[in-house]
Amino acid sequence: MNHQSSPIFITGIGTGVGKTLVAAIVTEALQADYWKPVQAGFDDGTDALHVASILSNEQTIIHPEVYKLKLAASPHIAAKQEGITINLNHIIDQHPISNSPLIIEGAGGMLVPLNDTQFVADLIKQLNARIILVSRNYLGSINHSLLTAALCKQFRLDVVGWIFNDQYLDYEDEIVQWTGYPKIASIPFTENINKAFVQEQANRIRLSLQQLI
Repeated sequence: MNHQSSPIFITGIGTGVGKTLVAAIVTEALQADYWKPVQAGFDDGTDALHVASILSNEQTIIHPEVYKLKLAASPHIAAKQEGITINLNHIIDQHPISNSPLIIEGAGGMLVPLNDTQFVADLIKQLNARIILVSRNYLGSINHSLLTAALCKQFRLDVVGWIFNDQYLDYEDEIVQWTGYPKIASIPFTENINKAFVQEQANRIRLSLQQLI
């Protein structure tokens, strides 16, 4: 597989671990395009709109969602409420064509159901994407991180490495050692997620990111 042409899929060890922030930082660092094919819940705005609002570069294209579901729930439940079924082939057919790198943000974690038989992990495999795993440091995150890594190995997915988010205790290196996946970066906690913070973190991680992809 040609890594240069493989999209980068941002997934996490669960919900609320900072995937959208990390997706914005990686997008900014690579001046890449951004795509969130499945959005569930948009009362507070979509993730795509949030990412667009905190980028500084003028190269990034924000591609539209394939499924934009109103209910903030597991995508398969949100889709059922609207009388539709998420079709992975339809998502693949809508894959953006671009000369820039493509950053894809997933919904929740690896085993979030997209329909009655397929999960986010299945979508990643069908997209032939490489993965950046987002882990937020909290009590219980070691278990969630190792379970996510074990699933990636079971599915034989191509993992670029970890981006850790927030601070709790110093066990990031242990997660790296136990999983065998390298650490790309650690993003510090901030109350102010804005263009300046995203640009600062993008500049800080750009070199290590480029070396791994």
